[in-house]
Amino acid sequence: MELENVIYEVSDGVATITLNRPQAANAQSHEALAELDQAWQAADRDPAVKVIIMRSNGKHFSAGHDMSRTKDDAEPETWPAEKLYDWEMRGYLHYAKSWRAVPKPSIAAVQGKCIAGGLMLCWPCDLIVAADNAEFSDPVLALGICGVELHAHTWELGPRKAKELLFTGEPIAAAQAQQLGMVNRVVPLDELETATMALARRIARNDAVALRMAKRAVNHTLDLQGYTNSIDSIFDMHHFGHARAQVVTGGIPVLTGLAGMKGKGSNKGKGSDKGKGEA
Repeated sequence: MELENVIYEVSDGVATITLNRPQAANAQSHEALAELDQAWQAADRDPAVKVIIMRSNGKHFSAGHDMSRTKDDAEPETWPAEKLYDWEMRGYLHYAKSWRAVPKPSIAAVQGKCIAGGLMLCWPCDLIVAADNAEFSDPVLALGICGVELHAHTWELGPRKAKELLFTGEPIAAAQAQQLGMVNRVVPLDELETATMALARRIARNDAVALRMAKRAVNHTLDLQGYTNSIDSIFDMHHFGHARAQVVTGGIPVLTGLAGMKGKGSNKGKGSDKGKGEA
């Protein structure tokens, strides 16, 4: 594979997928997401791989989705609602759901900020190892939407903490995320890579089929409880928020930051800022 934004390596039965955009705080461009998916699928197909690690280079795990201009669309602010819906379904939600469905055990190694779309890189993984400086947040209610496209907040945090995270936009520190059950282990920042690899190699000593069935059993239990159905239905709530905010601002709200929302039904104050790391 020839990848520009992702590093893919395999060693001792462990595939390491590294998002390598530290200059953008590992914000996820469309190209980077497609490359991440290529790496996930390569790890899935490779019989030598028993465990997958998802990590990022640099200070922060991921600042979320990169909403700046892309190679495949020079004017993303002109996208109609149906194109935005289609892209987010295929490019955001589908990727996250397909990575969760990869039958091999996966571990996310998280450091620094993990914002909004960044959650969609670590939540599909089976385990999360966090550095002691890691922070998790989803401040996208400021954009008029109910949370990122993979609305797993309630499953990951429990209902009351999920509401607090969404209502306030304030981050959850690694230690608290571990107490809530979202994070498996918290380690010093300088030990994150070695601790994650040691855990991956410990898991890789198990029988591959037994690992696959154990993962399937837990995920199937969650699905019987309604996990996938809730994720799919809340995606449409997410896009109701997009559509309403687009009408109010006269532009795509993830680009305007809802700067023009001065009243319900208003169409004033079109913005042009193209920030990174948003929904």
